[in-house]
Amino acid sequence: MKVEVTPNEFNPWASLQVYENSFVRGKCGAVATFVGTMRDEGETVQSMFLEHYPGMTEKYLHSISETALQRWEILDTLIIHRVGEMQPGDTIVLVAAWAAHRAPAFEACRFLIEQLKSKAQFWKRESLDEGDRWVETN
Repeated sequence: MKVEVTPNEFNPWASLQVYENSFVRGKCGAVATFVGTMRDEGETVQSMFLEHYPGMTEKYLHSISETALQRWEILDTLIIHRVGEMQPGDTIVLVAAWAAHRAPAFEACRFLIEQLKSKAQFWKRESLDEGDRWVETN
């Protein structure tokens, strides 16, 4: 299990491959992934600043990873979440779950991203042509 909150840009596919090669290669039959990117919702979003509660956010992400490992027959999980300044198209989050079979991998991956999006301590501020606004999480 790995959880990382980083201000650095990352390539989700390279990160997935590195982690898989290091820890689970050859031990599983399925990996389910979710990659979230910053989108421009048609209102000329120039950038977004994503804040988190250091320590508390990582603790929560570890907690949901542990819950997924207990609830489903999965082998491992990976969560990488970016914070700081981002541009439309930038990768924000990578969530992955490895299992022997696809069903538990899909279910665990969906659980992880839904819990992360609804309960993790992240705050978004978008910069528009008209100024900045805070965005409600969902």
